[in-house]
Amino acid sequence: MNIVPQFDPMNFNAAALQLRSHRQQILASNLTNADTPGYQARDVAFDTTLREQMQGVQYQPRLALHGSHARHLNTSNTGLDGPQLLYRTALQPSIDGNTVDPDVERAHFAENTTGFELAAALLGQTVRSRQMALTGQP
Repeated sequence: MNIVPQFDPMNFNAAALQLRSHRQQILASNLTNADTPGYQARDVAFDTTLREQMQGVQYQPRLALHGSHARHLNTSNTGLDGPQLLYRTALQPSIDGNTVDPDVERAHFAENTTGFELAAALLGQTVRSRQMALTGQP
């Protein structure tokens, strides 16, 4: 007997919302560091990571801190528990080693914002429809 897992829109939309929020932080960090020499633009593979979450992989998204000097704060307890961060390939490399293209980052930021708003709206709609099914009132 082959049992296919049942799709739950509530879990899907909650996972998408959490992942969109995490990606928004990464993209904002890229934009913030657009003028930092040597900074490498990062991102996550949204569709792959969301698929993994739906298959049971649990992430606790948070960004890791990287210290570059002995007197920086201890960052050992802030390791990356979230999805694997990927490096973005620079379309036009800069002389200082920075791979952030502000136009590309803003486009990804706007696209992710739209996805975040959609996931939030769908999650709210799912909650309202389940509430109405349970109580009989909108």
